[in-house]
Amino acid sequence: MPAALRAVILLSGGLDSATVLALARSRGLACHTLSLDYGQRHRAELAAAARISASLGAVAHRVVTLDYGQFGGSALTDTATAVPETRQSGIPVTYVPARNTVMLAIALGWAEILEAREIHIGVNAVDYSGYPDCRPAFIEAFQQLANLATKAAVEGATLAIRAPLIDLTKADIIREGLRQGVDFSQTVSCYQADEAGRACGRCDACHFRREGFRAAGVADPTPYQLTLN
Repeated sequence: MPAALRAVILLSGGLDSATVLALARSRGLACHTLSLDYGQRHRAELAAAARISASLGAVAHRVVTLDYGQFGGSALTDTATAVPETRQSGIPVTYVPARNTVMLAIALGWAEILEAREIHIGVNAVDYSGYPDCRPAFIEAFQQLANLATKAAVEGATLAIRAPLIDLTKADIIREGLRQGVDFSQTVSCYQADEAGRACGRCDACHFRREGFRAAGVADPTPYQLTLN
């Protein structure tokens, strides 16, 4: 397959990245999905990513293991820090320092080996928790870095960082995912999901997901640990 038709898709296992994968597939791209096992407490998302990759026809799925949790600094990697269950002001403790930078860097290495011309990431700057590495300026800066730092780009094969959801609301993302055939019941977004992938219904990620389904006017297929009103 021509390199221009290959792409690396960062796949967390959540609804955003699943929609990104479906959109890339709809363009006829050969999608190579990449997940990062960085010591996150919601490890059920990794199993979800593998399911989604298979169901949406990815060419290959890889999981890179990185002991990011040894540094602490985030409620997602440090079990001594509680995941907030009420809305926080400022950047919340669920922010994982430099996570998207690290994931994109690993994806960049794989993309260069594959001779892929695109990396896709499901960041969103509308319905999200205020993470600094979900902003358009970050994506633009990383694309510039990628095209300065790689042999492929220096030799003329420039690379694009695609963030197709960055300006969409969660409801818009859900509607688009449904149009593309995403089975959202396979996805895991919760920061405190149990081993079966059931959501807590109380964290920020659950809030944005649940409100997205409500705003989209479609039934929420999320399995919850407790019955929610």
